[in-house]
Amino acid sequence: MLLSLESATVRFGGRAVLDAVDLQVAEHEIVCVLGPSGSGKSTLLRAVAGLQPLDAGRISLAGRDQAGVPAHRRGVGLMFQDHQLFPQRDVGGNVAFGLRMRGASRTGQADRVRELLELVGMPGAGGRAVAALSGGEQQRVALARALAPSPRLLMLDEPLGQLDRSLRERLVVELRELFGRLGTTVLAVTHDQGEAFALADRVVVMRDGRIAQSGTPLEVWQRPADAFVARFLGFENVTEATITADVAVTPWGKVPVPADAPQGTRTLLVRPAGVRLVPDGADLRCTVTARTFRGTHVAVSLQPEDGDGPLLEAACALRAAPEVGDEVGVEFDAAEIVVLG
Repeated sequence: MLLSLESATVRFGGRAVLDAVDLQVAEHEIVCVLGPSGSGKSTLLRAVAGLQPLDAGRISLAGRDQAGVPAHRRGVGLMFQDHQLFPQRDVGGNVAFGLRMRGASRTGQADRVRELLELVGMPGAGGRAVAALSGGEQQRVALARALAPSPRLLMLDEPLGQLDRSLRERLVVELRELFGRLGTTVLAVTHDQGEAFALADRVVVMRDGRIAQSGTPLEVWQRPADAFVARFLGFENVTEATITADVAVTPWGKVPVPADAPQGTRTLLVRPAGVRLVPDGADLRCTVTARTFRGTHVAVSLQPEDGDGPLLEAACALRAAPEVGDEVGVEFDAAEIVVLG
């Protein structure tokens, strides 16, 4: 294991912002840490980088305890959200900075800078001024600078956070392909689930300084660990339910659940794709209260006709979505229902 955290703890004013975290990152693995503001994800990154000392626990790199090892001797690369490029240096000077600090020859620096600028899609840009770069170009230069010393671990702190959505979506695909080609081990933190799921081999969701769930993007998406993770991923149809056999009694009435579902009082996630709208004949009748265009589908908010139940969200095909004010029947698909916890 390249990186190992054992009961890593950081306290600010007596409050644990990193609370006995255990985490391992294998060589060549890309791990993305997700979580809302204040969840501890950036503190975790700073602790691994040596910028934030631990109050308890241990961090090891390649089996070596990092206690007392300063940041510049840990052999890790760190790329911040705001890139932090040196404005007084041109692109080549920025990329070569780490190489110069390590005593690389001028020829070695020039060759490595040229190689990396080609790698990140900016060939021949070494003489350009930093101030003349677009946000996406600055991101590429910052990445090249972080990769220049060949760090054994590359850490990214909200690397695409300042870029517009279309550019983020394009660059995250390029980053995954680049890291795969280089065999780079990556630990990244972000609040953007789409970015994390597109980039990572493994996703770690944090809450209040602890790990709420860890798994492949598919595992986390298909089976959120609890109501917090489900809601953080954007699912709204989360409710308490009483399960007996293959039926759950919910505020929306009786809902089918998988045959192997645990019994008793549980928390239920009904994916929007599992909310089927039918013209009539359904036990649950609802009124459409809102429509939200989501690109690939329309999210429809439904108010049960008795007025007492919580809103229900359904995902509808673009051409089949009902209008606000329409009355519809609702049926549920057990394959899209998850018993949490």
